[in-house]
Amino acid sequence: MRTIAAFTSLFLSVSAATAQSPYNEEADAKVEVQRALAEAAATRTDVLIVFGANWCPDCRLLDSAMKTASTASLLAREYKIVKVDVGRFDRNVDLARFYGVPLASGIPAVAIVTPANKVLYATRAGELASARRMGENGVYEFFKRAVAQAKPRP
Repeated sequence: MRTIAAFTSLFLSVSAATAQSPYNEEADAKVEVQRALAEAAATRTDVLIVFGANWCPDCRLLDSAMKTASTASLLAREYKIVKVDVGRFDRNVDLARFYGVPLASGIPAVAIVTPANKVLYATRAGELASARRMGENGVYEFFKRAVAQAKPRP
């Protein structure tokens, strides 16, 4: 019985830690982005790259808000999503720079790119850095606007 209780406790603590850690700190972000670009080409969708860190409360709130019904369905319909860990602004900074996302303006930050890796939209002024104040509805409204801005293409 103690073994079951210990196992259950361990499982719950690992599950809680995972739920609060939306960014895989061990992932090879460039490989993950390339994989998402390939999947996006096959499904004719764009890619949403979310830059953030597990220590960042706004990043965790954004991740949670992205999983709510209205936002989740909007994002699933429009994008392949890749979450990129930036550590303490010492990881994947080159990737953010490549997509025109100035991390100094705050995280979380996003870039929307075509399957051909062309940037359609990027947060440049810390638009999501105050995700906690925006709340779930504000995050939904942000993505609704971002989708609309990223749509028109030549």
